[in-house]
Amino acid sequence: MKNTTDALSTVLGENMEDRTFIDLFAGAGGLSEGFINQGFCPVAHVEKDGYASSTLKTRMVYHHLRKNIQLKKYRRYLKGELEREELYAAAPSELLTSVVNGELTGKTCDQIIQRVNDILDSSKHDTVDVIVGGPPCQAYSLVGRARDRTGKENDPRNRLYRLYIKFLNFFKPQIFVFENVPGLISAGNGKFFRDVKRKFRKEGYEIDHRLLNAHNFGVLQRRKRVIIIGWKRELDFGYPEFDGEPPEYLVRDVLDDLPSLQPGENIEHGEYEGPPSEYLLNYGLRKKRDILTLHIARPHNKRDRKIYEMAIRMWNEDRKRLKYTDVPDKYRTHSNTTSFLDRYKVVASDLPCSHTIVAHIAKDGHYYIHPDISQLRSLSVREAARFQSFPDSYYFEGPRTSVFRQIGNAVPPLMAKEIAKKIHEGMNSL
Repeated sequence: MKNTTDALSTVLGENMEDRTFIDLFAGAGGLSEGFINQGFCPVAHVEKDGYASSTLKTRMVYHHLRKNIQLKKYRRYLKGELEREELYAAAPSELLTSVVNGELTGKTCDQIIQRVNDILDSSKHDTVDVIVGGPPCQAYSLVGRARDRTGKENDPRNRLYRLYIKFLNFFKPQIFVFENVPGLISAGNGKFFRDVKRKFRKEGYEIDHRLLNAHNFGVLQRRKRVIIIGWKRELDFGYPEFDGEPPEYLVRDVLDDLPSLQPGENIEHGEYEGPPSEYLLNYGLRKKRDILTLHIARPHNKRDRKIYEMAIRMWNEDRKRLKYTDVPDKYRTHSNTTSFLDRYKVVASDLPCSHTIVAHIAKDGHYYIHPDISQLRSLSVREAARFQSFPDSYYFEGPRTSVFRQIGNAVPPLMAKEIAKKIHEGMNSL
């Protein structure tokens, strides 16, 4: 049997043996997907959530089957004709064990590092070239801090970056990519960000950061993220220049080929309503033989649907956003009429991008109202995934709430792909 990373290299790509990476706080694998698509081989993914870990495993099996021209088995799985255990049996066991389902804490970090190192030792590789990832962002987000009396100052997640640094210290990659929300820069009046930079430099890395917008990478979503890139001090490397521009498409180009749904309806595996848009084809989000999955709409009560109808009409007729103060008293469920007034928001089909998809979509969907007034619902799982630039072949494991959370927390794969491309180019010139 092939050893771990040798097997991964063989099944995932032509030149993946050239560059290896570890994905920390991996989530559903958006960042990893971009690096895999640019020829990097994943040594390990570390993720605490069980459902997200299963999503990672399913995606690893997909890449294996795609490389070996065996996607028929994967399509059978998407159609519900194959159990997950049968799908996983179609790939080397090393693919599955490379996904480390464990929470990184002060108590577990050394143990997980050793487990990842054991995976590396069993491979033909001696080193990890790149470490990527970003710790959970709720402690740094502006909304999260606004809702907490202490501004999240005492949230233990503020210091998860120190566990990331422990991986840098142990594996000593040439380069790392650290992703987080813009609020990282201002959290604790800038104290946390200064501490992050100081500790990265103490480990022997030069670092730089940019505030990047996913829309400039082909993602039809207004999503800004802080991307810190670090490189060993002795390397002739620098922060890449990203020269992308927003694509010339509209939100409807994400939605129009999907079947209409009423609240509570779902299409677990089915057919598309029409041909893919130029946007979906050009950016690889839908391919000819794809199967529509996870087109699942959450249920809504009559009150919420009345509010959704008001929000859609207001946008369609006046291009105005509904404020909570516009909602009649009989439909209101909150007494707060002075803050968070935009809690109901339409994903307008005639705009060039959606507003930011975040993990809160798992809770109620009011901030992500589908623009079709005949449906009166929030975005389906597949629609949300598309706005995050996950291709339709990407299958998320777990119940609806978990899947929405996985999607909302993810790095858009199209954005990750361009970052990985620049990293790969820079490493090739060293």
